[in-house]
Amino acid sequence: MSYQVTARKWRPMVFDDVIGQTHVTSTLRNAIAAGRVAHAYLFSGTRGCGKTTTARILARALNCQSPVNQNPDNTCPICLEIIEGRSLDVIEIDGASNRGVEEIRNLRDSVRYTPAHGSHKVYIIDEVHMLTKEAFNALLKTLEEPPAHVVFIFATTEVHKVPMTILSRCQRFDFRRIAVDEIVESLGNIARQEGVTIEPDALAIIARRADGSLRDSQSIFDQVRSFCGNDIHATDLLKAFNVVNQDLYFRVTGLFLQHDSKGALELVDEVIRSGYDLREFTGGLIEHLRNLLIVRSTGAATLVEGSEGERQRYATEAPQFAEADLLRLIRQANDLDQSLRWASQPRYRLEAGLLQMVKMDNAVQLHQLLRQLDELKKKLNDGRSASVPADPPSRPTASHAPAPPANNVRVAGEVNAGYLKSPAAVRYPSTSPPPSDAEIERLRRTMAPASESATILNFSRPASATPVFSPDDVLNRWKDFVGSVRTKKIALGTTLSESSLLDTRNGTLRLSCPDDFHLATLKRHKDYLAETFEQFFGARAMFEPVLQGTPLTSASPGNGHDASEPTHGIPGNGHGEAEHPLLTILRRDFGAERVDPS
Repeated sequence: MSYQVTARKWRPMVFDDVIGQTHVTSTLRNAIAAGRVAHAYLFSGTRGCGKTTTARILARALNCQSPVNQNPDNTCPICLEIIEGRSLDVIEIDGASNRGVEEIRNLRDSVRYTPAHGSHKVYIIDEVHMLTKEAFNALLKTLEEPPAHVVFIFATTEVHKVPMTILSRCQRFDFRRIAVDEIVESLGNIARQEGVTIEPDALAIIARRADGSLRDSQSIFDQVRSFCGNDIHATDLLKAFNVVNQDLYFRVTGLFLQHDSKGALELVDEVIRSGYDLREFTGGLIEHLRNLLIVRSTGAATLVEGSEGERQRYATEAPQFAEADLLRLIRQANDLDQSLRWASQPRYRLEAGLLQMVKMDNAVQLHQLLRQLDELKKKLNDGRSASVPADPPSRPTASHAPAPPANNVRVAGEVNAGYLKSPAAVRYPSTSPPPSDAEIERLRRTMAPASESATILNFSRPASATPVFSPDDVLNRWKDFVGSVRTKKIALGTTLSESSLLDTRNGTLRLSCPDDFHLATLKRHKDYLAETFEQFFGARAMFEPVLQGTPLTSASPGNGHDASEPTHGIPGNGHGEAEHPLLTILRRDFGAERVDPS
């Protein structure tokens, strides 16, 4: 007898021999036993999972003269005719080459004839999804009400292409992908009966490469047997198919643990020199990380598809990773696999992707961060408690503070911080000297709450004394200052050049603006002009833009301020009285400004 490949030689002959499709074979056997055989079946599933084989077994079982437990005996004349392909009662049709309306018309004519020898006439249409729309429509009536002796069996790998009108007239069976363990067991039995010695790791490599197809695994087995003979080792199989060794993936994850960038680049060079397909390498890396995650999450390696030695190795390696880290690595490996599809330089993209995974820091759980923050907060609180005196001095109350006179000034802000947190009522006669820092601090501590009608002044004390500018120097260098502003902000410099300098007194520069636009622009940039002025002249100044035509009066003696300048409602001096010395000091030394309480 001529040579037959393993897939044909070891094709299942009874329902019990079908691998991994118990849900289908059990249902069909029960239907035969109960006499409830349907007139149309649809077998769908991936390649090499047993669809056509099961259809042939069902055809023999329906026509067998002496079935055994609803299985064909494969020895009666009818079974032998079907096995040899010369039966007139079992017709196999290739849907890809007989897809037109004429072929379906011929089928409709032939179904009227009764079986020649058996009890049923079986039509097996493989790849039925290849039929045209017109052919499906021509088949509808016959498929819905066929003669009692006719059984249709459709097989397809793309069930979504079959019209719903066909699906609704059939009993549908979905053939599942065959597991790696089942393929390993089936190939092991075949190897023993063929007298072939093969390592378990080699069987696992073949099963994974078959990707759920028993026929593919048997074809790979034939190819490996031709290369290695009857003694097959895993290393020989890796050479024959140029398959990435599983040890390489364990090396990759070892580099992740060690954060070894140099080792990652050297490993990529090894992958390139070995001629491995880069997308196949990244696909294997994703599967490897998935196995580590499964073992890390479940604590067992039963869900890992591989040999027993590989499962034990995963059980040893998985506890070294955190679940969060493995999830992040899988996400990055998936992104790397997708980017390699369109990368013009796949090697550089692979190197960059592995370096990103190598450099990735370990994930930190949120509850751990919160616990660390709580511990740090507790330590800080303990340190503050130890530094506070046992009996701190009591703050003076309002009853111990002197009562303010009628002509008082309420001040809000905090020295050296921009604002005093609580206002106070203070009084200084016009002849008293300027208050010292100690007095200001004492006043801040004894301040009473301010009323709504109080004048609020925002101010800040500079860290060190700032020199006072010279008016003559400002007048002489004003054009240069305007040019300096224009080099940094053209629009502001132009607006400043179109305004004129009116007066330079008490640390304030009054600018005459031709219209409201210039006035608003200069007011909006007063802080910037003050900073630029200090950098240019080495002294601090305040800018006070006014509309053109505002009268400028002479200063009153003794306080350096305009006698007729309105006081904006300051209590006690609303009729042109001398300004309080404290306000003068706050204006001059702290740059205080009036703020409307409303």
